[in-house]
Amino acid sequence: QVQLVESGGGLVQPGGSLRLSCAASGSGFSIYAMGWYRQAPGKQRELVAHITNLHMTDYADSVKGRFTISRDNAKNTVYLQMNSLKPEDTAIYYCCAREYRSGRYYPKYWGQGTQVTVSE
Repeated sequence: QVQLVESGGGLVQPGGSLRLSCAASGSGFSIYAMGWYRQAPGKQRELVAHITNLHMTDYADSVKGRFTISRDNAKNTVYLQMNSLKPEDTAIYYCCAREYRSGRYYPKYWGQGTQVTVSE
């Protein structure tokens, strides 16, 4: 069982930066791939960044070149550095531990989410 707690959200102006953190407790953090998802009002939850337990990363096209996901297994923490933020990045951001099976990743554990608002 892994418990995830996000922090670092807030209000930022367009063009600004935020760094989200997700602290994990429990056992097995280092074996999971980790993802950051977001959900804007009226929209489906979407995966924006993914990092494997070997630190391989992947990003949604909408955030490539602006967001960077990283992890520190010694601290049981995953980060999302968000630069050049746009109003359309406004959403609740969720951290997720993802399990690999049958050739793909599946969400297994979720955090409670942290609000990111990009506005003047």
